[in-house]
Amino acid sequence: MRTAIYCRVSTTDQNCEHQLAELRDYVAHRGWTNAKEYVDHGFSGGKASRPALDRLMADAARRKFDCVVVWKIDRFGRSVLHLNQQIGALAAHGVRFIATSQSLDTDQSNPASRLLLQILAAVAEFEKDIIKERTLLGVRAAKAKGKVVGRPMRVFRRDQIIKLREQGVSWRGIAEKLGVPLSTVTDAYRRMTESAA
Repeated sequence: MRTAIYCRVSTTDQNCEHQLAELRDYVAHRGWTNAKEYVDHGFSGGKASRPALDRLMADAARRKFDCVVVWKIDRFGRSVLHLNQQIGALAAHGVRFIATSQSLDTDQSNPASRLLLQILAAVAEFEKDIIKERTLLGVRAAKAKGKVVGRPMRVFRRDQIIKLREQGVSWRGIAEKLGVPLSTVTDAYRRMTESAA
C-alpha cells in the first residue's frame, strides 16, 4: 500500500524527528511503501490550511497514495470541523487515515474506530481551547504585575516617514532607510495621518 506520512509541530524550534521515526517504522513493519512525507513546522493544528497539509490533500485528490498515517490525531488537526472535512475528503478519494499511537483507522471495516475518531477530534479541539485560555490568563496576569507583554517598541524617527514619503520614496525604501520592518512604517504612517486628521 502506498502511504503518505504527515507530521506537524506548532513551533519552529521543535522538530518532527520522533514522529517521523515512529511513522517510518510503522510503514516499514507492514511492508507498505512510503510514497511521500509531508511536514509542517511552526503551524497550529487549529489552522485548516497549512503548506504541507494542503499539498497532501491535493495529492490525495490525485490518488498519489492509498493511506495517510499520522502519529496522533491532533498532529493532523485540532478542530472537529476541519478534521471531519479533511478526513471526509480523504475518504471520498478512497484514501484511508490512520493515527498510529491511538490505533485509529478509518478503514471501512472498522466503524468503532470512526466513532473513536470523532471523540478524539472533540478532545483535541477542547485541548486547543484550554491552551488558548491559559495563554490569555498568563498574559493578563503578567500585565497586572506591570510586565510589558508583546513585541518591544521600535525606536525611530516617525516624522521621517512623512518627509521621505513626500520626497517620493517607496514604502520599502523608507523601511530600509529607517531600519525597521515595512509593516512598522505603514502602521506608523497610518496612525500619524489619522491623528492629524
